[in-house]
Formats: sequence, C-alpha cells, structure tokens
Amino acid sequence: MKVGVSNLRVKYAGAETLLFNKLSLHIKEGEKVLFLGPSGCGKSTLLQILSGLIPNAVPVPMKADEVAIPESSGVVFQDPDSQFCMPYVDEEIAFVLENCAVPQTEMKSFIHHYLMKVGLNFEDPHVEISSLSQGMKQRLAIASMLALEPEVIFLDEPTALLDPEGTSEVWKTIKQLNAKQTMIIVEHKIDEVIHFVDRIVLFDSEGKIIADADPESVFSFYKPKLKEYGIWYPGVWTDHKQDENLPAPYEKGQQLMSISQLQGYRGKSSKIEVSDVTAYEGEWIAVTGKNGAGKSSFLLSLMNVMKTSGTKRVRDKVLKTIKASREQLAFVFQNPEFQFITNSVYDELVYSLEMLEDKGVEKVRNWLEAYDLYHVKDLHPYQLSTGQKRRLSVGTAMFGTQPVLLLDEPTFGQDASNTFKLLALFEELRTEGMLIIMVTHDEMIVHNYATREWVIQEGKLIEDRKRERREKGERHAMDFTV
Repeated sequence: MKVGVSNLRVKYAGAETLLFNKLSLHIKEGEKVLFLGPSGCGKSTLLQILSGLIPNAVPVPMKADEVAIPESSGVVFQDPDSQFCMPYVDEEIAFVLENCAVPQTEMKSFIHHYLMKVGLNFEDPHVEISSLSQGMKQRLAIASMLALEPEVIFLDEPTALLDPEGTSEVWKTIKQLNAKQTMIIVEHKIDEVIHFVDRIVLFDSEGKIIADADPESVFSFYKPKLKEYGIWYPGVWTDHKQDENLPAPYEKGQQLMSISQLQGYRGKSSKIEVSDVTAYEGEWIAVTGKNGAGKSSFLLSLMNVMKTSGTKRVRDKVLKTIKASREQLAFVFQNPEFQFITNSVYDELVYSLEMLEDKGVEKVRNWLEAYDLYHVKDLHPYQLSTGQKRRLSVGTAMFGTQPVLLLDEPTFGQDASNTFKLLALFEELRTEGMLIIMVTHDEMIVHNYATREWVIQEGKLIEDRKRERREKGERHAMDFTV
C-alpha cells in the first residue's frame, strides 16, 4: 500500500455525526485516483488525511487502525491563498527550492521553468501575489507544488478558477509527469480527467464509498447513483436540459443600469476601462475572458471597492460610494470567505436579515434546507467545504431587494445538483426582472443561460454579444461521453 487508511473515523467539532465511519481505502504506487461525490461529503478532508495534513497540521479529531502517509507529497488546495508563504511570485517558488536544497545560482532558471509549465509568463516574476487574479494564483500554487518533485501529488480542484484554456494547459502539464507518479484528485470538472485516471472512488452524501472501479464501470453501472446524489457525470447537461423547462426569455424591460467612461484603478495603473454600455431588466449577462483579464476587477469597480472614475447609474441613481453601490447591487465575492463575519452558518444568514430589519427567520431555514446546509448550520463557515461556503455566500446576498445581482464565479466547487439549483434560482430572479451580471468560465452556463455576454480582455470590454438561448436537449462540444 502506497497511501491509505483502515477503519477511519472522523468528526468535526460541532458536527452531529461522524464524517467518516470505519472507512478503508488503499492506493497503490503509480495509481491515478479520482474522488467523486457531492459537495460536503468529505473528499477534501480525506485528501488532507492521506497527505498527513490532518491531524498533524490541522487538528481534526480522527481515529484509524492504520494510516499510510507518503514520505514526500505535494498538495494543491481549492483556495490558493491558503498555501502561500511569501509575498512575491518568485519568492514563493524560491522558498520551495530553498527547502529542497537547490543552490541559489540555479534558482532563477528553475523559477522560470516551473512558471512556464503552468502558463505564467512574467517578464519579471518579482510580482506581488496579491495583485494576481484568483486563477493566476491557482497556477502559481500548482507551480510551487511541482517544484517539490513530490512522491505523491494531491490535487484538490486544482483548476476550479481557471479559464478553459488554462484548465487544459494545467492538466496537459500534469499528464506529462512521470507515468509512475501517484496522484489523488478531487475535481468537479471531470472532462479533463476521466480518461486520465485509473480509478474513481465514488462517495455518497454521508461520506460512504458506494463504488470503487475504473471510470467506464462507474459511469456505466452507477449512473442512477450519480443522478441521485447530484454528482457530475458525462452527459449531465444533456439530461438537465431534457428534464427542465426554462421559462420563456423575459421581454427586455426598461433600462436599469448604465456605465459611462468607467475606469477602475489599483495603484497607478488602470485595470478596467469601459465605454458607454447599458443593461436592462431581465438580462443575464455573462462576463467572460481569460484569467487576469480583469473580470473580477470589473465587478469590484461597480461596487466602488476599487477606486473609479466615470459614471455608474442604477435606476438613474449615481453610484459614487460603496454604500450607494450596496443599496442597488447585491454582490457575491469570488472568495466566499470575504463575506463571512459571524461564527456559524445560521448566524451568517440571520445577520443578513437583521441588516434589512427583516425578522422572517423562516427564510433562513428555507435556504439552509433548499441548498443542503441545514445539517451544518451550527458549524463555523470556515469549516465548510468550498461548495458549501459558496452556497452560503450566495445566500447572504439573496435576502435584499437590490435590482442588480453581481456574481463572481458562483458555481465553482459545486456538485451538479447544487449548481443547477443555483442556476434555477438565478433564472427565476431574472424572469422577475432582476439584472444578473455573472463572471464565469463555465461555457455551458454561458450557452444555456446567458442572454448576453460581455467579453473582457486586458482590462477592457471588447465585445458585447447578444446570445440566443439553446434549444432544449441541444448538445454542446463540452458535453462529452465516455
């Protein structure tokens, strides 16, 4: 056994039940194994146990008859910010190389080599990590992991925030590693990995293993279970389109939002430039573009979190301050932890109601139950999985009456079931007249839901496309089969 556990039992503080109860799993040298299951089932926790992070670095109560941990391992987390040690790009990789006893005279070439491997092209890599987009940070985290030359690689949704091109580049790099490299992968974007992995370990919502077999067998014989637990599988979008009935497109209503000569600044360099553009009630605008193009900065500039010039109006009200923006725009950050200010999931939603002087706590219970968060209502938000954090962060923005909803990658880290629930919610709001502006890399969302697409490149809005809704059951190249 290269990596594994026998009779594993895990219980988070505050949780009512065991996350794992007598779970056993063994992985051989050279195997590529994909953990697949619904959001919150414990995939990331198990990955951290097998890597030795739990309980050695993260004190989570656990017991096991046996735990086999590799002598050297590299881990890429869902949230890249959680694993950086240094403030600059070159220093981050140099820190890894220094711990591997690489001579200082050789570091420059190694830094360049690993950055190029993940598609990060810097004229000078002495760049502040805090200035990078989340997608670029994720590439840097992968480069730092590769610099370790680890015995076993643990990948926890390594491309969650990458654009399609970046996703393909990163997986191409990973696939070119030594064929004998042992890998354990948690990933929702399965199209890049299903033909690469040897095994799929399939979990149910309670963290129990319901299948452990090759990909073809899992997707062929366990499709009913995949559907039951809302797990991504080949053809899921086709089934979704056949099962649902989208409301008819909202007839374009009144002008709701206008942007004139917007420029968003960070420091001395301009990050966003948008000339005159208008948006209307009942539109779903997908904001697309490569990582680092300025999509998140665009939303932040609308919220006045970034220093801006130009004019932004909603219902003829000029948005000059953060307060003015908050009154008209509901906002969901790309990093859900930026929105949490209380010590429990339940209190986080209650606080949102109190800010609106709304005493209808039944709304809180309804949200928790609808989006599979009721069983973790007493946990601290930071204890949740990435998908659970994302659903909670969306919930904190849903109780207001703002006419515009800004969403920055709201579906990353989500299983299929909760992705489609959120999309159904956004579609319902859109048909009621709300304007939705969503940053996304998911081409299926753009093709199936967006009524309009704003393409951003190098901080500029370069294209404004009107999109036609796809017909029910129509396929798309990304809707793959095995």
